Amino acid sequence: MDGRARRCRGALLAATALAATVLVTGCGAGDSGARDTAGSAAEAPQANGGGADRDSAAGAPEAAGAGAPDLRVDQRAIIYTGTMRVQVDDVDAAAREVSAAVTRAGGFIGGDQRRSAEADAVAELQLRVPAAKFAGVVEEVAKLGKQESREISTQDVTEETVDLDARITSQRARVESARRLLARATSITDLVSLENELGRREADLASLEAKKRRLADLTALSTITVSLAGPTAKTAEEKSEMGFLVGLKGGWKAFVASLTVLLTVLGALLPWLVALGVPLAVLLVVLRRRRKSPALVAPVSAPPPVPAARSAP
Repeated sequence: MDGRARRCRGALLAATALAATVLVTGCGAGDSGARDTAGSAAEAPQANGGGADRDSAAGAPEAAGAGAPDLRVDQRAIIYTGTMRVQVDDVDAAAREVSAAVTRAGGFIGGDQRRSAEADAVAELQLRVPAAKFAGVVEEVAKLGKQESREISTQDVTEETVDLDARITSQRARVESARRLLARATSITDLVSLENELGRREADLASLEAKKRRLADLTALSTITVSLAGPTAKTAEEKSEMGFLVGLKGGWKAFVASLTVLLTVLGALLPWLVALGVPLAVLLVVLRRRRKSPALVAPVSAPPPVPAARSAP
């Protein structure tokens, strides 16, 4: 019994030791697997070159800008301004054609200045046309004659327009706040103070709205300044020429103009000279004759006495 009990006890101890060994081995394997899994998971982005992180970082600005307004060229606030000079055969006829072209485009004539002369006829027209028809009107005007110059400029006022919208919204909120405070005023002092503050805020709001309307007008209607010149009209460069011949020509023109003025004045004074000069000349002649007449008549003197003849002794 004692030997059998000792063998059972030894077998139990051996089984217990084997179970403990298996348990310890399994835990170590689990820890190693966990570490390996964690290491694999940590190394996976690096194995991919950090592509996921970089893609996320690269996509962050796009995601942040996804909510920003899409301000393409056709959605931006742009002011178009043009200046051109065209030489035509008939200035008045060309001006009528320009006016018709502007009317067809949905615009109007903002200004019209003309100088009619046989040798130097010029018409300056200020056209206001929709921004979408700006290029078409410019090309149509250029075909009326010989285009001598053209200058087109643009100004992007999108940021200014957005800023004005934000300031107008904020100022309207301030005006409404002042009105609510004014409605709850209980004393004369508070009433006067709030009325003054409300007036200042409303004036600021009106100024901002006026700027907004001005920008809206400039962006909606573009401005084109057109100069229509006759066949012999000179350009600004030709008028500003310098040199001996130019100076001689200018001096001769000044001399002729001065002589013309002098002859004009003399012709205007001639009737007065005749009307007043002839009687004055006659009067002077009469006076001179009167002064000379006493000197011509000499006084009659008595003859000298004749001596008496002596008698002979």
